[in-house]
Amino acid sequence: MSAFLDALTRVPPLLASHVLLSAAALLLGIAISLPLGVWAARNAAVARVALGFASLVQTIPSLALLALFYPLLLSLSALVGGGIPALGFLPSLIALTLYALLPILRNAVAGLQGIDPAIVQAADAVGMTRAQKLRLVEAPLAAPVVIAGIRTAAVWTIGAATLSTTVGQPSLGDMIFAGLQTQNWALVLAGCLSAAALALCVDALIGGIEFGIRTRRRWLWIASAILLVAGAAAATAPLWPRGGGGDRTVVVGAKNFAEQYILARLIGDRLERAGYTVQYRDGLGSAVVFGALAGDDIDVYVDYAGTIWSNEMKRRDVPDRGAMVSAIGDWARRTHGVGLVGALGFENAYAFAMKRDPARDQRIASLDDLVRAAPRLALGSDLEFLERPEWAAVKRAYPLRFARTTPYSPTFMYRALQSGNVDVISAFSSDGRIAADRLTVLTDPRRAIPGYDAILMVAPARARDAAFLAALKPLVGRVPVEAMRTANYQVDRDTDKQTPEAAARWLAAKIGL
Repeated sequence: MSAFLDALTRVPPLLASHVLLSAAALLLGIAISLPLGVWAARNAAVARVALGFASLVQTIPSLALLALFYPLLLSLSALVGGGIPALGFLPSLIALTLYALLPILRNAVAGLQGIDPAIVQAADAVGMTRAQKLRLVEAPLAAPVVIAGIRTAAVWTIGAATLSTTVGQPSLGDMIFAGLQTQNWALVLAGCLSAAALALCVDALIGGIEFGIRTRRRWLWIASAILLVAGAAAATAPLWPRGGGGDRTVVVGAKNFAEQYILARLIGDRLERAGYTVQYRDGLGSAVVFGALAGDDIDVYVDYAGTIWSNEMKRRDVPDRGAMVSAIGDWARRTHGVGLVGALGFENAYAFAMKRDPARDQRIASLDDLVRAAPRLALGSDLEFLERPEWAAVKRAYPLRFARTTPYSPTFMYRALQSGNVDVISAFSSDGRIAADRLTVLTDPRRAIPGYDAILMVAPARARDAAFLAALKPLVGRVPVEAMRTANYQVDRDTDKQTPEAAARWLAAKIGL
C-alpha cells in the first residue's frame, strides 16, 4: 500500500500536463469541428470529404499518429529556418486534435440534419436570416447531440494523451510506461486509475451539461460547466508560473528502460546539488531523443555510441570504441552544436543471449554457430531492434534465418526467454538479468555489432554552461559495468524491487559520488 501511496505523489504535476494537453486538443477540435459541421450539414460534398478524412484519421493507431508528426515538424522547421518544436506539446496537440474531430463532426452533422424540416420551414416563414436560424433554432435543437459528440471526444482524447509520453510530452502515461518497463505495478496502477478517474469526471460533467440542455434545466448545465472549468483550473495549478527558475531549470531525458531511468536520476541528483531545478522526460524513443537534445527540448541524456554511430551518423564501419566516441563528439559538435561530456565508463551493447543449457546442448557459443540452428529457433528482441541498422548489419555478416521473430518491451523479452516463448534474445550487456538468469552471451567473431559505450551528451544551449558541465564531469569514467548491472538488477528483479531513484542513490554511493 505504501508503494501505491508513494506513486500517487507523482500524479499532480503529470495530471496538470495531461489536463492541459487534453483540454487544448479538445477545444481546438471543437473550434475546427463545429463550423465545419455546419458547412457539411448544408453541403453533401463537404460532408463526404470532411467525414471521410476524420474517419481515416481514426484508422491510424494513435501511437503511430503521434510519432508521424516528429519527422513532419522537423522537416517543416528546417524549411522555415527553425523555431518549430518537433517534440513535446505541439505534435501531441496536433495528433490529439485530429483524433477529437470525428465524434464532434459526425454528431454536429447528425444533429443539424436531424432537425424536423417543418421547424426549419417555420423559421424561414417568419423571415429569419441564415445566421439567425442557426443561432436561435438549429443550434439549440442540435446542442444535445453535439455535446454528446464532445463527450465522446473528451474521453478518447484523455485516453490517447497517455501516449504523448513517447514524443516527450509529460502526461500520466509517464507513470504507466515507466511502471511497465520496471514492473512497478503500483506506478502503473496509479497512472491508470488517475487517467480513468479524470476521464470519468470529465465525462460526468459534460454529461451534466448535455442533460441540462436537453431537459432545459439551465442551473444544471451552468453548474456543470462551472465545475468543469474550475476542475481544469485546479488540476493545472502545478503548471502556473511561480517566478524564478529561468535557465536554472533543466530537463533530463531518458529512453524507455530501467538503466535509462536510473542514469537520469543519477544525473538529476548531480544537477540538483549544483542548484538546478530538474524535470524529467522519460520514455523517449531512440529515434527522437537525439533530435530532442539537438533542438534544446531536453538538456542532457545518456545515449550509446553504437546507436549514434548507426542511427544518426549512418556509419556502417566498426572502429575501436575510443575512436568511435571521439568521432561522435566531433560530429555532434560540428553538425548540431551538441556537446559530448564523455563516456561514463561502461558499455551497454546488444548481445545475443540464450539460456545456458540449450546453448550448451546445441553447441551454440557464437553468432556463427547460431546461423546453423536459427531456422528452428525463435528470436525475441526489444521493440526497436528489428528495425535498427544494427540488426541489418548482423544479417549482412551472419545469414540468420529464424523460424520467427517477436518484439517485446525489454522486461517482457527476458520473461519470454525464461518461459520458452523464444529461444534467443537481443539482450543488453549491462543488464543484471544476464547473470541472474544464467544466460549464455554469444560472441560476435565478425564484429558486426559496434561498441556501445554509454556517453553523456548535452544540448547546444548547455554546451557552454560551465556550472552545468562541472556538475556532470565527475560522472565521466566513474561507472563500471559491474555496478551498473547491479543497479539495473535492483530495478528489474521480481522480488525486493527498488525504484530507479533508490537504485540511482545506491549507484552514486557505490562509485563515490
